[in-house]
Amino acid sequence: MTDRRHFLLALAATSALLSAPGFAAQKEVTIAYQDMLVPWRVAHAAGEIEKATGYKINFRQFGGGGDVIRALASGQVHIGEAGSAPIAAGISQGLPVELFWILDDINDAEALVVRNGSGVASLADLRGKKIGVPFTSTTHFHTLVALDHAKLNPNDVKIVNLRPPEVAAAWERGDIDATFIWEPVLSKVKAGGKQLITSGEISKQTGKSTFDGIVVNRDWAKDNAEFVAQFTKILAVADERYRRDKARWTSTSSEAAAIAKITGAKAEDVPAGLALYRFPSASEQASPTWLGGGKASGAAASLAATAAFLKSQGTIANVLPDYSVGVNPKYAEKAAQ
Repeated sequence: MTDRRHFLLALAATSALLSAPGFAAQKEVTIAYQDMLVPWRVAHAAGEIEKATGYKINFRQFGGGGDVIRALASGQVHIGEAGSAPIAAGISQGLPVELFWILDDINDAEALVVRNGSGVASLADLRGKKIGVPFTSTTHFHTLVALDHAKLNPNDVKIVNLRPPEVAAAWERGDIDATFIWEPVLSKVKAGGKQLITSGEISKQTGKSTFDGIVVNRDWAKDNAEFVAQFTKILAVADERYRRDKARWTSTSSEAAAIAKITGAKAEDVPAGLALYRFPSASEQASPTWLGGGKASGAAASLAATAAFLKSQGTIANVLPDYSVGVNPKYAEKAAQ
């Protein structure tokens, strides 16, 4: 009886200890990321999020933004990176996701490249050619915009759905004539091809811009608002480090090594890859230029234009009257303080 009594007392003491505030179950978050070359990869590699928040972080790499949005909606991941096209598609479908940070202004970081020897010298020459792009991505959207601008119907070309690693493999085999893609695959295809046009150039010509953003499952964010705020601050600091001292981020720097480790890119390609993007500050993100300002905000307007074009191409069925329902500036506002 004595042994049993001691056992029960010990069990009760252990239960009390584990239920104390300091021994509460550790919270977890799953973050979906892609292979874009962006400054916060350094914070990712250094474990800065875990240290700042105390959460257990599960990182999952995805090959495309459409997959990320679906994983967010199903609860498989809580936070994820996606381009403006899949974000627009997700919000249009009423999925419980909201954009809270502009990962990057894509600018010239995505480009349409044609294979050497393909006989393509202009967009008009793409007629009858096979183009590999990740469907519902920013490059898919800009492929359609570029074709429209060149007076080509999507049916005039063959567009095939390939994730970035599949694009690289198809290019290597000679299965596709062109691709609209981002780093690190962009550097690989440029080595055997010709850059025809960039997203930055398409945006200037048509006014239809693209960006990469970080989105969160709306319901999860309500219960973990402090985590999202701290995470946003880490993102802002990482971008500021790069903007302030980008000359230090050479191919032999620890920053390049960290980004290469996370993305699979070559360290020597990292500085040039980063330079193709633009990374808005927290104060700029909180302003109407990007996340602030409701329906008229830059992000909401871009998402609306993207959704309208995707609907015209039969990619999505519905367009909302106001895309600010999926844009939340409050975390950028806190990070800017």
